[in-house]
Amino acid sequence: MGLTYRGWVRRRAMQLTPSSDESLDRLVGDWRIFQLKRGHRFSTDDLLTAWKAQQIMPNAVRLCDLGSGIGSVGLMTLYNMPPEAKMTTVEVQSLSYGLAQRSVAYNGLEDRVTLMNGDMRDTDPGGPFQLVTGSPPYIPLGKGVVSPHPQRAGARMELKGSVFDYCLAAARILEPEGRFVFVHSGTDPRPEQAITAAGLTLLQRQDVIFRTGKKPTIALFVCAWEGQRRDAPALTIRDDKGEFTEEYLRTRGEMGNPLQMRTKPAPAP
Repeated sequence: MGLTYRGWVRRRAMQLTPSSDESLDRLVGDWRIFQLKRGHRFSTDDLLTAWKAQQIMPNAVRLCDLGSGIGSVGLMTLYNMPPEAKMTTVEVQSLSYGLAQRSVAYNGLEDRVTLMNGDMRDTDPGGPFQLVTGSPPYIPLGKGVVSPHPQRAGARMELKGSVFDYCLAAARILEPEGRFVFVHSGTDPRPEQAITAAGLTLLQRQDVIFRTGKKPTIALFVCAWEGQRRDAPALTIRDDKGEFTEEYLRTRGEMGNPLQMRTKPAPAP
């Protein structure tokens, strides 16, 4: 017997309700995202990648996010694009892919987002695309401890490709005037090597300093087929007192994800 309408509604409601080991969190604007409470969760890296992509190509309508994980970079990028913009994502981990499917359904984005469950190194997402984004894992195998949690391990360790693979995959689908925006470690020389190896040109690098006086933790990279490099000033997230900088707060606001600042309770009289 086929599923009744009432049964379909009940099943869909269950699918779009977080389980005991999941949370349904604000991502950007009024969009929400499903993520594991103890798994890989979206981060500042993701938000800044989407911010840079939106800054570089604010009117892009053909978008692709490689190694898309739970969908955070792709969805945050799409949120700030024109309403006719559409996003294709490629993610190899079935768990993350499943969470992204539910986030897309929850936000009513089935007509704007195409999700693909596959390895970006041999999956053809179509294209060409005006804007490609990515958040590669930063840690080569042998350089760190692999988490026993497969989702965390895949997000941190280069189990399914490195920044070299991301750049090659982006080059295969990037249109002649397109841009590839990605984030990586701020102290690793490989991103610039990978860009060159893929035949792309680095147009901009922007270092991100998590606290005044520290080395860049991450960096944002903008690539194209050709053009002149003009780096952007470093973005600092916290000052020497540990407070968020005005620059970072403004960036969050521009993305539609302002920080909800906690205020200390007033002392008792």
